Amino acid sequence: MITIADLRVELDTDSAIVRAIDALRLTIERGETFALVGESGCGKSMTALALMRLLPENGRVSAGRVLLDEQDLLDLPEARMRAVRGGRIGMIFQEPSTSLNPVMRVGEQIVEAIEAHTELRGAAARAKAIEWLGRVGIPEPERRIDDYPFRMSGGQKQRVMIAIALAAEPDFLVADEPTTALDVSIQAQILELLKDLQRQQRMGLLLITHDLAVVSGMAHRVALMYAGQIVELAPAAEFFRAPRHPYAAALLRALPGADRRQQTLEAIPGTVPALSQDFAGCRFAPRCAQVMPHCASTLPELVTVGAGHEVRCLLYTPDAGPRTQAAAAPSASAADDPAATTAARPAAAAATKTPLLQVRDLWVRFPVRGGGLLQRRAGSFDAVQGVSFEVERAQTLALVGESGCGKTTTGKAIVQLLRRIARVEGRALLEGRNLLELQGADLHAARGRVQIIFQDPFASLNPRMRVLEVLEEGLAALQPGLAADERRARIEALVERVGLRRDALERFPHEFSGGQRQRIAIARALAVQPQLIVCDEPTSALDVSVQAQILNLLRELQRELGVSYLFITHNIGVVEYIADRVAVMRAGRIEEQGEVDQVLGAPTTAYTRALLAAVPRLRGVVTPA
Repeated sequence: MITIADLRVELDTDSAIVRAIDALRLTIERGETFALVGESGCGKSMTALALMRLLPENGRVSAGRVLLDEQDLLDLPEARMRAVRGGRIGMIFQEPSTSLNPVMRVGEQIVEAIEAHTELRGAAARAKAIEWLGRVGIPEPERRIDDYPFRMSGGQKQRVMIAIALAAEPDFLVADEPTTALDVSIQAQILELLKDLQRQQRMGLLLITHDLAVVSGMAHRVALMYAGQIVELAPAAEFFRAPRHPYAAALLRALPGADRRQQTLEAIPGTVPALSQDFAGCRFAPRCAQVMPHCASTLPELVTVGAGHEVRCLLYTPDAGPRTQAAAAPSASAADDPAATTAARPAAAAATKTPLLQVRDLWVRFPVRGGGLLQRRAGSFDAVQGVSFEVERAQTLALVGESGCGKTTTGKAIVQLLRRIARVEGRALLEGRNLLELQGADLHAARGRVQIIFQDPFASLNPRMRVLEVLEEGLAALQPGLAADERRARIEALVERVGLRRDALERFPHEFSGGQRQRIAIARALAVQPQLIVCDEPTSALDVSVQAQILNLLRELQRELGVSYLFITHNIGVVEYIADRVAVMRAGRIEEQGEVDQVLGAPTTAYTRALLAAVPRLRGVVTPA
């Protein structure tokens, strides 16, 4: 059993001491899945790093204990802790691109873990590594074992990370967003694999995620974190059936889906408060729709409200006073005016029926030296094979499919990021001009009209630049006529619209969580006000509340400015909510495409039906009023 008792973690920063985790208590049993959920920056990942004694250099445990059975891991010398990591407690990190060694073949990295924590060596260890690559869904594992990480998609790299973590068959697994970069079919495969290991080995699982549908299908117990504290702890079925904390109820109302297409999702206003301050009252009070007068001055404690169900909220204390509506109450989730969502297209978009983007017979060929991928032609790999689709003005086309099917490659080809890397053929007509043929000043001008939000926010942000410089760089290059004060005003307004505080502008990317970095990447793409945005998994790293903010923002910008989206995602709930049309890709080709209700409601191909069958759905949820 893992027991975390009264854990406090502090981070030394240039300006103040940040109390990232405050008096955290939880237990994880063998064979149990314990889900830790909450907004980006609330302390979920920091909890995992403290458990594994992998805190950053400026972090320290200031109080508390972390027990593995009866042994306090905080007292172990580092040499003994190395045997615990990977051997008894494995970990899947949030960002595989920064966790895998770029100069080591993926097989060498799996073998390294196997030889460090098991008796297998040499050929036996390599055979075990191949077996694990196959178990986590890597095609042709005998060949891919010798690939470097850069040759794999984001989802494939995540699967390699999972294979490394599971290769030594640990007693416990800490999984920090283990399925974020995975398509739904591989996600279902990985989750079923984790369930099998739990049954076979009684492996305990600490699941850190913002995907509440995954939680409802996997977890035995759920802990909801906010601002470094657990605010609700409950059996999973009880948490989804009857959430008690106002924050939990708001999160469930923020989930997208087909039934909410004509609604504004409930995006909780504001952000997680700065954890360097001393709190006099409830940390959620400034954002709570059920705030009471004494919430700002009384510290709530965890109170028991049912069997195994605890809540940190003054609503459940005997002296709870009258409720008042918060000044910053969440936006209502009632249906919008249909005219606002369907008829409020800009006049310019309504004036013509010509699609904004017309992709015709798009091929993308990469030179290869190895063998046996999807298609071979004179030493090349055809990642995209004759793809055709259209993106209408002020509309959204969702591109879905399994990891490695060519979705991201298609997006990068349109944005002209594959020149000198791959051979791109076909046409991508933006208002009649072929993007694939543009050069010089014409190409530079087109970059202001077509932007991209990358899948991996950490790799796409310059680590040496402050957020202000990151956002200002594109504006200065593509809209040089803007004065410095105009650029600053636009950037400050945009940062707040994507759910960050203005003080974020003076910080570096490494100072943010994965979800916060994704918001910065979204703000960068929106800053130059493009006509078309290729959104490559733009909400995959976001918790549901911030996802709701971003989806509301994208729809609002689409209504106001007529911007169009090519939305690459594996989140079918997001597709149901935001897309007008959907195209399903498989092995580099379009399997089927059409109106979103038609394709998702009555798919015509067996592949699409299988893909939809793998989508996790919330179970036993009663959506709070």
